[in-house]
Amino acid sequence: MDYKQLIVDSIDLAGLDKQTVYDLIVAPKDSAMGDLCIPCFKFAKEMRKSPVAIAEEISSCVKIGGMIKEVKAVAGFVNFKFDNALYASQVLENVLTQGDKYGKSDEGKDKTVCIDYSSVNIAKPFHMGHLLNTALGGAIYRIYKFLGYNVVGINHLGDWGTQFGKLIVAYKLWGNKEDIDKRGVRALVDIYVRFHKEEESDPSLSDQARKWFKAIEDGDCEALRLFEYFKSITLKEVDRIYERLNITFDSYAGESFYNDKMQPVLDELSEKGLLVESDGAKVVKFEDDSMPPCLLQRSDGATLYATRDMAAAFYRKKTYDFYKCLYVVAYQQNLHFQQVFKVLEMMDCDWAKNMIHVAHGMVSLENGSMSTRGGNVVFLEDVLNTAVAKAKAVIDEKNPGLEGKQQIAEQVGVGAVLFGVLYNSRIKDMVFSFDKVLNFEGETGPYVQYTYARCNSLFEKCGEVGNEIDYKGLDNDSCKAVIAILDKFPEIIKESAKKYEPSVVTRYAVDLSQAFNKFYFENKINTEKEPIKNARLTLTKAVRQTLGNALGLLGIATPYKM
Repeated sequence: MDYKQLIVDSIDLAGLDKQTVYDLIVAPKDSAMGDLCIPCFKFAKEMRKSPVAIAEEISSCVKIGGMIKEVKAVAGFVNFKFDNALYASQVLENVLTQGDKYGKSDEGKDKTVCIDYSSVNIAKPFHMGHLLNTALGGAIYRIYKFLGYNVVGINHLGDWGTQFGKLIVAYKLWGNKEDIDKRGVRALVDIYVRFHKEEESDPSLSDQARKWFKAIEDGDCEALRLFEYFKSITLKEVDRIYERLNITFDSYAGESFYNDKMQPVLDELSEKGLLVESDGAKVVKFEDDSMPPCLLQRSDGATLYATRDMAAAFYRKKTYDFYKCLYVVAYQQNLHFQQVFKVLEMMDCDWAKNMIHVAHGMVSLENGSMSTRGGNVVFLEDVLNTAVAKAKAVIDEKNPGLEGKQQIAEQVGVGAVLFGVLYNSRIKDMVFSFDKVLNFEGETGPYVQYTYARCNSLFEKCGEVGNEIDYKGLDNDSCKAVIAILDKFPEIIKESAKKYEPSVVTRYAVDLSQAFNKFYFENKINTEKEPIKNARLTLTKAVRQTLGNALGLLGIATPYKM
């Protein structure tokens, strides 16, 4: 139920704009004042009255009855109190009737959203630096799908560039197929690092690398065979990690896919008089000089990331006819996307306004930065394995007799990593700490998962909900707080989608867990009064359902026991 609309419909006062009233309605800072309130300060100028007088006038025109139990004007606010039993029954029955679909909507019907995320590099490690990008994209993908959009997840693979020439040279000099087949990308990284070390004393290696990359461009059989081999080794490894992270894609069209799609873009730019020569290179200049020229082709004819992203934009619009196209990429690429979007706008692509850079911060470990060339790489798989091992150790200590501990440790450890990087605003840089994300009592994934498991244990102790329910058994502050939070979930999902901010969902999950645990400690659930017991179990069931829905949107599993 839309309780804001309920309040608006209850007010019979001429000259009051109903949409304005609706938009003003909020939850009071002090819950003791009521369930919702109307701040009247905005009306003072128009109505030429004090907010206090306006609040008094509005409150006197409210039809009390049904859900609305009490209305009071206090210090310029109109405070509304609902019939708690009726409110509780409506909210909880709504949650449980919809079940897995609670919070779902069809607002995105017939609209396609493309999401470009993860974008791993072939023959390079899937390292810690990819974690936030991948987790954010996966969560946004699920959130938009939950809201009824047709979502296309795109992994724009880094599968082109001179690094492949370097890797072929390194493989021919020092590579071992048996070792690469066994160790995968780690073996490729080892020879890649060795190439850069040897290159310092032997510059001829650079010339060999350029020749081999040219051979790939020219379609040389051996060069292409090795290129595809390195690609298959990488994808086999990253797919294993994606499975652990509950990440899926609908397209793996990467940089190489657009090799034959860039020239038409350059031709159109030339035809429109936008592509100009600068020191032998081809660029697009911007009238207001707010940005440096967008370089699209080097003097040697080589294309750049901007060229490929423009070709990709045209392809995606033609193929998917997207409503929005999101690029989940670190904030260091702000200028790049500003340039690309502006050039598309200058080409009279009206859909360029629907291309959005969802910028995010960086994740680092407490011991510092990473570099593939230097060999200082923290593999994401190692991070996940460490998190799982630490989760297993905690479970062994807290619940040594728990069945299926390894599977639960996998769910808790991986969930802790995902929840940890999705908890803060996406734009913030983060220093990752195992101790923080695996804290079972903090604002963490394990805490939320444990709350979910606690709900399950209550049903094991108390049995299922009976037929006779007295919702008056939920008429206290801790119960009302949980119900109010449950009621917000559909709006939380919409807010998260609007802001491209999964942290809205993670923080909601923590808020709901904290409110439920307060309710759990303050209310006897397995009471002798069966109707009250059933009411409190109904609340527990609704919390379990909503926590499960929230964690599902984040790609996090819900262990039955912990």
